[in-house]
Amino acid sequence: MPDGEQQKRDQLEPQDTQGRRDMLDAPETDEERRRRRAQFLRELHEAKALRDRVQPRRARAARMRQAMRMRTFRW
Repeated sequence: MPDGEQQKRDQLEPQDTQGRRDMLDAPETDEERRRRRAQFLRELHEAKALRDRVQPRRARAARMRQAMRMRTFRW
């Protein structure tokens, strides 16, 4: 990810500087949970894309296995 894009994201979503102790005192809101989940899913997608780029043979084999599963799936 380019540095500029990461900096924009950091400005929009400030990191928790007070640690986990405050999280135990107050229950997490739905908005905070959704924000953390969205960030996790973005990072997961980025990691999968990177893995596919650096290991093209493994990525191709995974696509072939998925295609085989879809062909043999019975409704």
